[in-house]
Amino acid sequence: MSRPAIWFRKWAILCHRWMGVVFCLLFAMWFVSGIVLMYWDYPGVGMRDRLERAPALDASRIRLTPAQALARLGTAQSPGLVRLSMLDGRPAYRFYFGRLPSTVFADNGEAPEEFPLEVARRVATAWTGLPPETARFEGSLTEEDQWTVSGEFRELRPLLKYSWPDGSEVYVSQVTGEVVQSTTRGSRTGAYFGAIPHWLYFTPLRKKGAAWNNVVVWSSGVGTVMTIFGLVVGITLYSPSRKRYRFPHGRSSIPYAGQKRWHTMLGLLFGLVTCTWVFSGMLSMEPFEWQTAGSGIRLAGTLRGGPVDSGRFAAKPPQAALAEAAADLRVKELELTSFAGEPVYLARESPERSRIVPIEGTPVGQFDSARVTSVLAKAAKPYRLAEVRVVNQYEPYYVDRHHNRPLPVLFVRLDDAESSMFYVDLKTGRLAQSYSSGLRWSRWLYHGLHSFDLPWLYRHRPAWDIFVLVLMLGGTTLCVTSLVIGWRRLRRKLASAL
Repeated sequence: MSRPAIWFRKWAILCHRWMGVVFCLLFAMWFVSGIVLMYWDYPGVGMRDRLERAPALDASRIRLTPAQALARLGTAQSPGLVRLSMLDGRPAYRFYFGRLPSTVFADNGEAPEEFPLEVARRVATAWTGLPPETARFEGSLTEEDQWTVSGEFRELRPLLKYSWPDGSEVYVSQVTGEVVQSTTRGSRTGAYFGAIPHWLYFTPLRKKGAAWNNVVVWSSGVGTVMTIFGLVVGITLYSPSRKRYRFPHGRSSIPYAGQKRWHTMLGLLFGLVTCTWVFSGMLSMEPFEWQTAGSGIRLAGTLRGGPVDSGRFAAKPPQAALAEAAADLRVKELELTSFAGEPVYLARESPERSRIVPIEGTPVGQFDSARVTSVLAKAAKPYRLAEVRVVNQYEPYYVDRHHNRPLPVLFVRLDDAESSMFYVDLKTGRLAQSYSSGLRWSRWLYHGLHSFDLPWLYRHRPAWDIFVLVLMLGGTTLCVTSLVIGWRRLRRKLASAL
């Protein structure tokens, strides 16, 4: 080996050694919490939870048309989205002019700007299904706690928190009157051992968004460099062709004994996976600009056709739309929207069970793929549609381990410079996923390397579980050896200093 190579290896060993002392505990925490995160996610309230716990819409109590309800808000602005569902046992319109809805009750036109405690208590109790007399009011939260620390809750505060003896906790926004967070004793425990340490989601740090972002990015970035140094050292020291290192009990291909020997062997086996996992974890914070502007936003707007014109729903009021959809569904939410500028209702019982109720015509399960293609072809100009097909099962660029992404979808690829790709949900007529060339790189470098979200593994579970668990346990064992080595080194240094 040349003198520069020997010098480089010496400094690589030194850097890896002391960076390992600093980062070994963090790496061990990431691997162990990653195993937990495979099966226990961070608590949250999504569309599926909301629809599962919602009562069916009571058409008999709807007295106001969408236009009449909008007039109660005293605005000339058209909403981007309108939803009709039950709130506190009453049908209520939700008009979205931004992130937050403005509420108008459909029975008497009441438009509350803030919801009182007694309403929030009933909403929280209905969510859990537990006796109302056992609910305990935990206070009105105007600041972050562990379960409402992300920025999405900022505009929803104050949050009215209720708890029950079984460990259930529910947060109701006083602004919207809706449940915005719900946890159980089990979900909180899973998060404490999984998502929170894995994402460094500790409240004092996470509430400072920029600082949290920098800590995750820099610790992941430095950790990636540390693993690269370790790989270089291990590869240059390993002698597979001949056992050149002499030990009291024979010769070896690895110049170490004890924990260092185990660490080197595990590093050669799992070091590359460790490196790619840490690097792809850094990509979760989107430190690079993968997204390029353009086609996705334009096509999404064309599919919707602009803001909702409430007056155009007068020809078929919500009661009539509910009556038509009731033949197939127990409708819990009616969304007033549009497709290619034409008003339609989306009636939902669950994410999987829905119907499209046009103003003119009868309910259908999904939009006609030929019509969607025609709309997209016009919107894509001056580019053409290079490929169009209906996707009925998950594929490499459209996959979901939990099967929450909608199917079927229409796949469309343009002939633009980036070969832009789009997946359109045929049940709603909206973009479910889009890719530019940069996002395709992100898909493999982040999701592919970090989650191994490959359709074949997902379709043949527990193949995915076994494959990922083997790698995770190997990485965990590697980190345990580094913990032992790091502790011994620190103890020696502290002992010599004293």
